[in-house]
Parts: sequence; C-alpha cells; structure tokens
Amino acid sequence: MGSINSRQGRLYLDFRYKGVRCREQTDLSDTQANRRKLKKLLSQIEADMRLGCFVYSECFPGSKRAEIFVREDKTANQRKSGMMERYALASNEVQGISTIRFEDFASEWFTENEVRWKESYKDSMRIYLRSYLIPQFGDLCVDKITRPDILKYRASLTKKRANGKRLSSDFINHIMTPLRMMMIEAAERYEFKNPFVNIKQLKVNKRDVNPFSLEQVLDFLDVVRPEYRDYFTVRFFTGMRSSEIDGLKWRYVNFEQRCVSIRETYVHGRMDTTKTTGSHREIHMSSIVYDAMMSQRNVTGEGEFVFCNSKGNPFDKRNIRERIWKPALVQLGMSYRRPYETRHTAATLWLAAGESPEWIAKQMGHTTTKMLFEVYSRFIPNLTRQDGSAFEKLLEQKSNKESK
Repeated sequence: MGSINSRQGRLYLDFRYKGVRCREQTDLSDTQANRRKLKKLLSQIEADMRLGCFVYSECFPGSKRAEIFVREDKTANQRKSGMMERYALASNEVQGISTIRFEDFASEWFTENEVRWKESYKDSMRIYLRSYLIPQFGDLCVDKITRPDILKYRASLTKKRANGKRLSSDFINHIMTPLRMMMIEAAERYEFKNPFVNIKQLKVNKRDVNPFSLEQVLDFLDVVRPEYRDYFTVRFFTGMRSSEIDGLKWRYVNFEQRCVSIRETYVHGRMDTTKTTGSHREIHMSSIVYDAMMSQRNVTGEGEFVFCNSKGNPFDKRNIRERIWKPALVQLGMSYRRPYETRHTAATLWLAAGESPEWIAKQMGHTTTKMLFEVYSRFIPNLTRQDGSAFEKLLEQKSNKESK
C-alpha cells in the first residue's frame, strides 16, 4: 500500500511498482481535500497494478521515472485496450466498488449512443454532461445516486446564477434528460432500482408566437437592407427554419418545377441532416419566392450556397439578427420579435389564404396538422374576419324561418 506525504507544504505519492520505489511530487498543497484526491488516485493506481493495466507515463506524464517503465507501459496499454468497456467495471470491482462511477458510465453511454445522434445533438449532450451532470455526480457510483440527490440538484439549477440570470425550465429539463436516460440504462445493467422513476419534468410555459401580418411583412421588406431582401422574402413566404435556409444550396433549388428541396441544415457552424425525417421535404415556390430566387441567382448563382457572405460561407445567424433583423424592426417602430417568427408568419398567411391544412403541414415539415390548429388557428380571425360567419348565417336563417 502506498502512502501520501508532504514535502515543503506540497504533497507527493510514495509507492512501489515492479520492485522499484517510486516517489512522485505534485503541486498540490497539503490540505484534507487534496489528500482525498490523491488517496483516490492511489487507489486507482493500485487497482490498475492488480489488473496489469497501470501505465506509468499516463499517470505521471512529466516524470523522468516513466522512462524506466517504457516496456511495462506498452504491455499495460495493450491489456487495457483489450479489456475495453470491461476495464472500468473491473477496476471498480478491485477497489471494492459495486458498480461504476457516474463519469465513467457517462463516457460509455455517450460512446454507445452517439452513432444514432446528429452532430448538433452530440454538441448539446457534451454541454449537458461536461458542464452540469459530471461536475455534480461524476465521482458517485451510479447506484449511489438517490432520488433526493436528483431533486436537490434540479432545484439548485433553478436558483439565480452569479450573473443574475436563471436557467429556463426548458433548459433544465434538457439537462435532466440525459441523466434520466443514463439512470434507466445503468439500473438495468447493474440491477438496482432506478431513482429517476416518477420524477416529472418542470412545467414549461409555451412561448406565444408573434407572426407578422401581410402588411407588416411588406413594410419589413421595404426597409430591410436591399442585399438581404431576397433572403427575408424567402424566409417569410416559405416557412423555412433558420438552419434550413442558411444551409440551402443551389442544387436543391428547382426552377423548372418551382420547388425547393430541404435536405440539409447548417447548425453550429457545420452542415448537418434535417431536424427530423419529416423535415425532409419539398417546398413550393410561390411567385414572390420564385422571383426572389431568380434575383438571388444573379448574386450567388455561381457558388454553392443560395444565401452566403462575401466568402461564400453560410450566414451567421447571430450576425444577421443583430446587424440586419433588429435594425429593421427599430426602423419600423416594432417591438422585438425573434427571426423565427418568419416561419410562424408563413403558416398564418397560408391558413388565412385558405390553403389546405394538410398542404401547409407538408410545407412546414410537420407530420400532422395538429400543431397548425394548436398554435396558429387563433390568429386566423384577425387576418380574415370570417371565422364564425358560417354559424352566424345558420342562426340568421333559423331566425328568418321562425319569423315567417
């Protein structure tokens, strides 16, 4: 068994490996917290030695003593690689740990599942794991995480942060989702009761949509910078998502058939697949969209992307929002609305024009018409002044018959 000692206020490890006494100095000051850290490291080292997986240079990369164990390191590395996912479990068993540390399991779980995730989803999962879940639960064994642990942590996330801001309930739910998924999987693998059972998501208030009227759309297009007029015309009258129009390539625009194929998106600075399988669709080009596309072809038709910067790269959505979108709203004297309202605007204008809900759903990339009626139908009376008129006519006819 090795020991933890102090020299001039700094801690060092003292242990034997392959009959050689090894002393490795650290920069850690002599505190109880740092001693606990080194005790954990020493336990891991001894477990690796018993498994034949101790790689000296990996544990102490700056040590001169590592040069003595080059051959042993090579053998240990090969053995460790051969054990693959069994290594973490075996290491824990040697240390008397019944299951696996949360951080180790999170790494395994991510590796096993990333093959089915979009790149943007992987990015989000990395944030949830590295910035939130691992710092909180990383050193705990998965079977030691309790329901109170989970509830207390979630409650802590609702508190105001140092910058005075709070995480939204929706974002907190997203953080908790991978934790729930991992605990379900871990409980099944290591045969313990899942502590996440019956923990419901935080209530999220639905964000009201705030579409433009047709008059407001035309006013916006009149004041927006001319070089971005075609871009916003297409946004307002196709209902494309930001990632879809920003990643739109000329090879997906068919002028003969007057349609735009949605096949790729631009998310987090790179091309990706569409949001869902239903998002993979064809959008009809109305006359105003067709004219805007023809105009844009004279500008960027020789490049890959329909809408791009001077270097031929897709627009940066934050730059568009701050430099183009917001100034146009200010010029019109309108309160702030998200650029995503262009998508909601397309839906409400189509509905107001009397287009088939099934057709609109396909244009939007929805698999059913449910969202149309739940989200957009309340705006139609303000646009058509016709809703309820059929019922009024029925009452009028009934009244006229009775008066005769």
